[in-house]
Amino acid sequence: MIPALLSNYAPADLSFEKGEGMYLYGNDGRRYLDFAAGVAVCALGHAHPKLVAALTDQASKVWHVSNLFRIPGQEELAEKLVKATFADAAYFCNSGAEANECGLKMVRKYFSANGHPEKYRVIAFENSFHGRTLATIAAAGQQKLLDGFGPAVEGFDHVPVGDIEKVKAAITDETAAILIEPVLGEGGIQVVEVEFMRALRELCDEHDLLLMLDEIQTGMGRTGKLFAHEHAGITPDILTSAKALGGGFPVGACLAVEKVAKAMTVGSHGSTYGGNPLAMAVAGAVVDVMTEEGFLDHVQQMGNHLKQGLAGVVDRHPDILEEIRGIGLHLGLKCKVENTQVGSKLLELGVLTAKGGDNVVRLLPPLIVEDAQISEFIGLLDEACTELENG
Repeated sequence: MIPALLSNYAPADLSFEKGEGMYLYGNDGRRYLDFAAGVAVCALGHAHPKLVAALTDQASKVWHVSNLFRIPGQEELAEKLVKATFADAAYFCNSGAEANECGLKMVRKYFSANGHPEKYRVIAFENSFHGRTLATIAAAGQQKLLDGFGPAVEGFDHVPVGDIEKVKAAITDETAAILIEPVLGEGGIQVVEVEFMRALRELCDEHDLLLMLDEIQTGMGRTGKLFAHEHAGITPDILTSAKALGGGFPVGACLAVEKVAKAMTVGSHGSTYGGNPLAMAVAGAVVDVMTEEGFLDHVQQMGNHLKQGLAGVVDRHPDILEEIRGIGLHLGLKCKVENTQVGSKLLELGVLTAKGGDNVVRLLPPLIVEDAQISEFIGLLDEACTELENG
């Protein structure tokens, strides 16, 4: 007999009964400092009072009606996101992968609607991650994601991040868009240089291509800006968001400029659950909190403090840790020992982190983190490294 639950995950033997702010309380009776935030999802921590209020208030009214009817919460959230970003319109779904699927469909529909159906190929980047659907694993192009799911969905060309000449060489008469994460999160917290981001925008303008940004992990305040592309001073044509947008409630969004949004006519895309009243209530509350004056300044300050503390730990333990990567509170530690050793030792000491590619431990604390929790984390990381050095 096989387990009733599909065995596609390998979770730690740990579960939680409740969460509060920066902490999760395990069914083992221990309290854990959360520096993973459900992989950059619980950006406002656990049981944030404004999110709890938004969810419980909506839950007592109506949960689901489908998109056969108007959902006022969709219109309200779309207005908030349009006001706060480059976008002219928004579409709501249930996850990051769904948001990316919508964005990729937008790319094709835009060129088809404008008389160029032959333009459908997307230039994407090595070491990237865009979700687990057939199209998004093809967009990422990583063999470990594609194994067993071939043939790969056609239409993606992959080049190394940072090599603008290879991007130029990949452009053909069939190229429609460039897709990139401003920080390659799953790829090991690889920050894309602002000069390269600007060069991509210029290349898209020069060749009439669309620039699509996957900000599912980097967006909603994680880097100290509402969206990470703002650091480069550019705007995309399409942007995808999820994870922190719902603060723990499943929701995704695909944002677009007017010329692209106009191509998505009635019947061109849809979702039964997408934009349901519960998700819209919670996401609306998240946006309200994150756009309050001072919120993003706090993220930048805490990111700087955390980096300073990490630098000292790296200096003290050069046989365990190699370098710090990242921006804002989207940080990673490149390890000299196996990253799983560092993560496991931290878990033993009551700290939750997330594994990343390139032997990196990802540090993705809720954005409400304060100096006290940063000091607590640095102390426990120091202890973990010392224990690893001592065997």
